[in-house]
Amino acid sequence: MQLIDDRDRHILRLLQEDSRISNAELSEKVGMSASALWRRVRALEDTGVIERYGAVVNASAMGLDFQAIVHVQLTRHDPEKLAEFIRAVEQSPLVQECYATTGQSDYQMRVLAPDLESYNRFLEEFLFRLPAVASAQTNLVLRTIKRDRSVVSQG
Repeated sequence: MQLIDDRDRHILRLLQEDSRISNAELSEKVGMSASALWRRVRALEDTGVIERYGAVVNASAMGLDFQAIVHVQLTRHDPEKLAEFIRAVEQSPLVQECYATTGQSDYQMRVLAPDLESYNRFLEEFLFRLPAVASAQTNLVLRTIKRDRSVVSQG
């Protein structure tokens, strides 16, 4: 694992705010030459600190106004059924995030859909047809309080 210093943290914060920032503008803001900055960013990419670059898309602007947190319990932890569940979830365009967790539920998912009817189809035609799924509890997202994808390293 690469040691992250204050300059790296500054670079990462700026890239997370705007991944389209030019190398020249980034080097100016960080106070480094463009070539030295490029080498640093490249090292952060090569070591896996920077996984990828992307755009943050407004779900409502895309017609995805229904958001839910789904708590999934499995019937049993049969390795084949579990692998089938994971493959299916990874391929579902409605499932934005999925985490294996401790506690009452085995998995927590964040699901985006256009509306309640579409979400109900997701449950009936997708989730409840997976053999490993015993039950699912849905919590509707009424309002987003914080949505920050930035990762901050403590130094």
